[in-house]
Amino acid sequence: MREKNRAGRLSAELAAMKDARDTEGKHAYFHGVANARYVIRKVYRIIEEHAKSFDLDPVHHQSLIQIYGNSDRRLRVKELAARMDISQAFASNIASVLVERGYAERIPCDEDLRSHFIGITEEGAKLLCAIDDTVRVHVEYFTQRISESEREAAIYTMMFYIGL
Repeated sequence: MREKNRAGRLSAELAAMKDARDTEGKHAYFHGVANARYVIRKVYRIIEEHAKSFDLDPVHHQSLIQIYGNSDRRLRVKELAARMDISQAFASNIASVLVERGYAERIPCDEDLRSHFIGITEEGAKLLCAIDDTVRVHVEYFTQRISESEREAAIYTMMFYIGL
């Protein structure tokens, strides 16, 4: 029953955000946007700082996440560029750094001999897990400190952005 009430409230909040976006002042809409951006930015800053403490640039860290998070743990450079919203040339440079540092490897593509995949190595996966282990306690500490209404506003806004 509680889940049904939560789902109903969620649906009402999303509708309210949509309605607020179409009003003149849009205050309720921007209230949700502000909370979502606050939470996202704070969590990303925590993650980026911990990646740096492992001597890993945040863009390299995010790229490893995209590679490892893919269903077959590999991406073409153009796919990495699309997932990171960067140019293919920049994605190629990132891939080269990750390969050079032993966190990724180039894997030939059977369908196109001119192309290859960037796959995560065991060392790269271990590094991601180590960063995640150190980040977890800090993110949990932060999220326990925000109010339920701030948390819900952030969730509603993200759901609104993705069209739920």
